[in-house]
Amino acid sequence: MTDAQDLRPEPDDGANAPLPGPRTPDEELLDSPHFTATDPMRIRRMRRELEMGFAALADVDKGVTIFGSARTHPDDPDYRQAIDVARRLGRAGYAVITGGGSGIMAAANQGAREVGALSIGLAIDLPFEEPENPFIDRPLRFHYFFTRKVMFVRYASAFVVFPGGFGTLDELFESLTLIQTRKIRSFPLVLVGSDYWTPLVGWLRAQVLGEGKISAPDLDLLTVVDDADDIVRIVTQATERRRARRPG
Repeated sequence: MTDAQDLRPEPDDGANAPLPGPRTPDEELLDSPHFTATDPMRIRRMRRELEMGFAALADVDKGVTIFGSARTHPDDPDYRQAIDVARRLGRAGYAVITGGGSGIMAAANQGAREVGALSIGLAIDLPFEEPENPFIDRPLRFHYFFTRKVMFVRYASAFVVFPGGFGTLDELFESLTLIQTRKIRSFPLVLVGSDYWTPLVGWLRAQVLGEGKISAPDLDLLTVVDDADDIVRIVTQATERRRARRPG
């Protein structure tokens, strides 16, 4: 019989180390379902975050949410284009809403501020510190991703999506699902950069549509563009359609 000592992990391999506690409220919420005694506290915090966002953004009638990678360097053409797009949207009367971080988010907030448009940053608590960019006029900080996502949608007339990673793709496909299921209507989803996005759209057409997982009209919910003027035209036309549907 094998000695029980031989089945124990080596003392330096970390197996006996205690697991770290949750580092953010999101992690605590999703990874600690047995802590039901503190659920009322969590619910109050969620409610406060929603109330805070609703109060802070109540005057935003026309907004555009711009998504994209936090890793995009200021020397990158995408960064410069995000500044330009935000400037043009700001001149057209739109507030610019971002996740408040670096990269594309900073570029969009910078462009909005340069033309005097309202520049909004919705920051999120992360296990690693992500400082807010310095171009935000109205900073809000959220504990929970889902309360923050409500603000991205509720106060926007369109989503403009620059190249990005998992976070950008999460925001892209969640937005697409809301449009597909008609939770939001007359709401353009603009993908900036045909070199980056065309392969993804091609995969959606060949694989997802090809296997019957979506319908052909679903692909029309995405618009891939390269020109900033086209972005502003798409957004303003959608805003006019939304306003035409409002009662009174």
